[in-house]
Amino acid sequence: MALKLYNTLTRKVEPFAPRDPGKVTMYTCGPTVYARAHIGNFRTFLVSDLLRRYLAYSGYDVNWVMNLTDIDDKTIKGANAEGISLREFTDRFIKSFHDDRKTIGILDANLYPRATEHIPEMVKMVEDLIEAKHAYVTDGSAYFKIDSFPTYGQLARLNMEELRVGERVASDEYEKEDVRDFALWKNWEEVDGPVGWETSLGKGRPGWHLECSAMSLKYLGKGFDIHLGGVDLIFPHHQNEIAQTEGVTHEPLARYWVHSEHLLVDGQKMSKSLGNFYTVTDLIEKGWKPREIRYGLLSGHYRQRTNFQASGLDSIKQALARFEACAVNLEHSAGQGGMSELKDTIAQREQEFRDAFDDDLNYPEALAAIFNFVRDANTLCQDKKIGKPEQELAMETMRRFDSVLGYLDLQQETADPESAEIESLIEARNEARKSKNWSEADRARDALTERGIIIEDRAGKTVWRRK
Repeated sequence: MALKLYNTLTRKVEPFAPRDPGKVTMYTCGPTVYARAHIGNFRTFLVSDLLRRYLAYSGYDVNWVMNLTDIDDKTIKGANAEGISLREFTDRFIKSFHDDRKTIGILDANLYPRATEHIPEMVKMVEDLIEAKHAYVTDGSAYFKIDSFPTYGQLARLNMEELRVGERVASDEYEKEDVRDFALWKNWEEVDGPVGWETSLGKGRPGWHLECSAMSLKYLGKGFDIHLGGVDLIFPHHQNEIAQTEGVTHEPLARYWVHSEHLLVDGQKMSKSLGNFYTVTDLIEKGWKPREIRYGLLSGHYRQRTNFQASGLDSIKQALARFEACAVNLEHSAGQGGMSELKDTIAQREQEFRDAFDDDLNYPEALAAIFNFVRDANTLCQDKKIGKPEQELAMETMRRFDSVLGYLDLQQETADPESAEIESLIEARNEARKSKNWSEADRARDALTERGIIIEDRAGKTVWRRK
């Protein structure tokens, strides 16, 4: 089975075939850096990260570009309100974005282009659109003429007969029912303050939609492979990207359009007024660990609404503990002679894992394959069939799975900052048991329990893990 992806453009699950054999080009609409990104944003970015990881797991050379929107109505308003430069204002939130994505294990993209560093490319695109009669200038601003592009609305499945063509929208944000000619280049206004560029189009700045068209074309070329984003970007942003880019290139902007569904929090749309609005740092402060946040945000299929429950931490801890327990079992198993059975289960579970991800990134089914492997590995440990060679092969298998999922903590015992104290308590407990000092042994065990440590005695050795 080969990878298949649901293409929003065709509304079909299609076999994936990259533009260039063995290489994949991906573009993700990144954050608008006027505030700290929330977990709904990171749900979308995690889907991109998951696909990027699986493509690499499958042997592809992946070139992943994620833009940073550092100029739009919100960034200008924020910078001017604080009386600082646009660069100084957006640098702060670019840093917080990178801090948070690294915290939850989102791998580095190959490039993070900033919109403000690509003004010449955007101006050239506008000039080309004007020359091609797809755009016009009025009152110093340039607008895309929707009725010049016959396939406008295909991605978003818009009813073109209901569009009020000829009316113009200058704002970066407008409601879905207000489909009109949209701004490519905005004439400088007093409200913009010091933000503006002197160009052949006059003094002004680009519209939001133009930025991604110019940058994706520059870094990935015509007809790149996969364009990703949240479903909220299908219209107007991605629809307008298609019109702008294809109006210049006369070729498809991207071969596959992949959109992740909305994230719900506690069953509702995330809102500060409802008290269910969270950033990554908010959850860390509430006691969530980075890998627990990643696990929770990745739950469910990317094309289904995912309900993130702030109260669901215990169940996530239990799921992750199953992986950790398996790793501990493998590390301390002292059996032999199970290589044939181990290879059979690895072949079966890895095939299930690949089949699941090949089926439009079916994350829940892939996770089930890993849990099945955990169960099989634990059984082999119990049957004394895991020795040193088997242990190394099984652990390598778990690491391969983790190269895609990115949350298995296989080194918790050595990485835990309290490991020295924990080992000391375990040693004190064992020494007390040897001397039959049961009260001291109970005291040491209670101290471990208070720290959330579970201990097990196996074959003359005590192993531990966190709850």
